[in-house]
Amino acid sequence: MSQEQINKMHSQKGFIAALDQSGGSTPKALKAYGIDEDQYETEEEMFDLVQEMRARIITSPAFSSEKIIGAILFEATMERKIEGKYTADFLLEKGILPFLKVDSGLAEVENNVQLMKPMDHLTELLNRANGHHIFGTKMRSNILGYDEKGIHDVVVQQFDYAKQIISAGLIPIIEPEVNIHVENKEKIEALLKKEIIFQLSQLDENQNVMLKLTIPTIAGNYSELMVHPRVVRVVALSGGYSRDEANAKLKENKGLIASFSRALSQDLRVDQSEKEFDQTIAEAIDSIYIASIT
Repeated sequence: MSQEQINKMHSQKGFIAALDQSGGSTPKALKAYGIDEDQYETEEEMFDLVQEMRARIITSPAFSSEKIIGAILFEATMERKIEGKYTADFLLEKGILPFLKVDSGLAEVENNVQLMKPMDHLTELLNRANGHHIFGTKMRSNILGYDEKGIHDVVVQQFDYAKQIISAGLIPIIEPEVNIHVENKEKIEALLKKEIIFQLSQLDENQNVMLKLTIPTIAGNYSELMVHPRVVRVVALSGGYSRDEANAKLKENKGLIASFSRALSQDLRVDQSEKEFDQTIAEAIDSIYIASIT
């Protein structure tokens, strides 16, 4: 990670492509792409198929640093190659900063939230991430209702792990997702912002993070976070919204840029010709880019 890369992430127009489906969500991603579970038998075969899909996206002419600043990878994607190069190196050669999903999934619901499962192997994973020239990381929690203790615990856990990631020389993306269907979403987001601001105030000038948040109910709710000196960038997840819905909501929040997964790949299919595939991904990228810079 260099200062030039940090400046790029802080200031460049564009968005982050989330390509980080893990073992739990990969079957759904493959099914949406047109590959059913009866077309593979082992987890290794499954990840080989999703790597082919990821490689098809990443090698598309439309997937360029002109509109895409970074891409989030799953561990299995980081360890695989595209055109003879490890995925992160391939992205870096295209001018796109690679991130790695580092969490081990979600714990059971308690206090209306799902904390992250303990990351017992985080140190070893961060060492490998550095070996693969990863720029930053991403880790996700889930907020399912208004609960002061639950929301507090989510933010504290995220920042505790973030400090370890920073110590390893990487930029952590903190993602305390608020489910888009919850009651009192506006109230949850107000408390979440308050908890995040407090944790940011505990960081020193050499500890910087990124934030990945659900698009807020009240437009501009996270503007204060965007200008905080400890925040490199604030990005938004699509959270189950269709691409059109997510783009429309994103446009209402000046300075907030996308980090979409399903909304990016929703129209891609395995049986599309290369021309059809490239046209489809180009249209998706263009629309998300426009929403991110509006």
